[in-house]
Amino acid sequence: MNRNDHVGYALDPDHPPALTAAERAELKALAAVPDDDIDRSDIPPLTEDFFASAVRNPFYRPVKAQLTTRIDADVLAWLKAGGRGYQTKLNAILRQAMLRETAKD
Repeated sequence: MNRNDHVGYALDPDHPPALTAAERAELKALAAVPDDDIDRSDIPPLTEDFFASAVRNPFYRPVKAQLTTRIDADVLAWLKAGGRGYQTKLNAILRQAMLRETAKD
């Protein structure tokens, strides 16, 4: 087989192919297995070191909510003085405050 011989397959996630009878039977058998009978020996434990070095998924984008709020004119002027992106800057400031406060708990 040379490098140009390849098989491509496109999957439409909104319209996946129907499961075969064998696939349905396999899923039904797996669903019947009690959680305590599942072998998890190949999964490493999640330690504090793991979470200390964990990073947020780079593809994660929080859901945005549109709202109307009233802030002091001088605060808005300060935010806008930095140029474009004042709403993003405001969100970052609020997120830092939220994370500081939740870290206290």
